[in-house]
Amino acid sequence: LARHLQKEAQSQHNNSEFTEDQKKTIGKIATCLELRSAALQSTQSQDEFKLEDLKKLEPILKNILTYNKEFPFDVQPVPLRKILAPGEEEHLEFEEDDEEGGAGAGSPDSFPARVPGTLLPRLPSEPGMTLLTINIEKIGLKDAGQCIDPYITVSVKDLNGIDLTPVQDTPVALRKEDTYVHFNVDIEIQKHIERLTKGAAIFFEFKHYKPKKRFTSTKCFAFMEMDEIKPGAIVIELYKKPTDFKRKKLQLLTKKPLYLHLHQTLHKE
Repeated sequence: LARHLQKEAQSQHNNSEFTEDQKKTIGKIATCLELRSAALQSTQSQDEFKLEDLKKLEPILKNILTYNKEFPFDVQPVPLRKILAPGEEEHLEFEEDDEEGGAGAGSPDSFPARVPGTLLPRLPSEPGMTLLTINIEKIGLKDAGQCIDPYITVSVKDLNGIDLTPVQDTPVALRKEDTYVHFNVDIEIQKHIERLTKGAAIFFEFKHYKPKKRFTSTKCFAFMEMDEIKPGAIVIELYKKPTDFKRKKLQLLTKKPLYLHLHQTLHKE
């Protein structure tokens, strides 16, 4: 919902039925939804955005066309950034990535950094419990050199595709060479392995910026299931988008042997 509201708040003047003030209010509601989402995923209880707070927004949203009072929370609208509602990406892109000359043209340095990375620290250790650190080493792609501002979104999902931990984005890749995009970044999985539900999987979505369409797109994804959690190196296969969190209709990205290269470290008290 935050994404849909944010999209409306950022729409251009001529194709929106809302005034600029109304769009600001919608953007603030999107911010509150993100705060509530963060509070639900946090283990700390201080400074939480509570359910009672969220309920105060309902009459504002219902009466958005006539609401003219002061907003009940001192928040800024979600910052301007191109975000796609779930499932929207695939409607925008039917063609295979055919930008052989386009995306690679110009130095990546000429594009502003869009993703600072949202990596989280390791959880405190608990006796008898195991924590997992995954080092994302590199990903193999036939057009690695043409990916602009590539990064990877890491999430842990149950069998229904529901998040079990906060979603994390890596910083933009370190370098691109030959058919590899190199990351060398550690991801701390935000739940003890013993507490992950049966059938859970860790997903890795490779994303890059498309200048022609001016948005960040998922190029492919990979995932690791619970029985693959073991110390050491692992390579996992890449699948075609859209990301299938339920793992029902998987299609390999290509017949070529292209993989995501990871290294796992387990920490146990």
